[in-house]
Amino acid sequence: MDAAIDTKCAHAARAIADAEALLITAGAGMGVDSGLPDFRGDKGFWRAYPPMEKLGISFFEMANPSWFARDPELAWGFYGHRLNLYRGTAPHHGFEILKRWSKGLRQSSFVFTSNVDGQFQVAGYPDDRILECHGSLAHLQCSRPCGNEIWSADELEVTVDRDSFRALSPLPMCPHCESLARPNVLMFNDWHWIPRRTSAQERRFEAWLAEVIDARTVIIELGAGSAVPTVRITSEHVATRLGATLVRINPREPQTPHGQIGLPLNALEALEAIERRL
Repeated sequence: MDAAIDTKCAHAARAIADAEALLITAGAGMGVDSGLPDFRGDKGFWRAYPPMEKLGISFFEMANPSWFARDPELAWGFYGHRLNLYRGTAPHHGFEILKRWSKGLRQSSFVFTSNVDGQFQVAGYPDDRILECHGSLAHLQCSRPCGNEIWSADELEVTVDRDSFRALSPLPMCPHCESLARPNVLMFNDWHWIPRRTSAQERRFEAWLAEVIDARTVIIELGAGSAVPTVRITSEHVATRLGATLVRINPREPQTPHGQIGLPLNALEALEAIERRL
């Protein structure tokens, strides 16, 4: 590690040691160290889903609710495979490091994530201290939708053909109208996503921000890129609102507003480097 990065890690460690509240913001890069695929660019997506390359379908095209009407087996092949992958993936050690830093704070911590993988819940973070701004693959809704209900996917088993990445019947159905069910995930061009669960999380997040308005707060942002900038925008907005220190961890896009800390490292590497200085 070069001297400039080492100095920034030490600066981040001092801020965390002095913190009274901690906001953890996370994008897709947070899961890479757990072995989850990186969908950055078409090639990254196609490495994870080779049949999509043959069809010429990008991630942005596949993550669209229209597939549940056009080709439900392909849609559920994609989301069913991801659901099975997330269920079988253990969160990396960085999750435990962040949880350890959260203990003993005068104020509590909160998680804001664009990830739909449920990894923070699996790692033992309190469910009422997590905001999943793009929804969750661990929850389902009607694809029509026929109402406002969201239900757990815990009992759902989706069998996916490994060669075609298409789901095998039976596909999940809405228990009320027997239409096709879909994940409660916000997709691109999605007019049928039911935001009720995420809206409740947003209200808890706003209440937490009000509680820590006068606290020394550190924001640790992990693996959030600018292609879908929700997490980066939120980090910067909260940093300005609270006068907080932002530690942005991103190997490709570590740039920060003036006076903040940018580390060009992967999530786990950066967290371990900061931990050593604590």
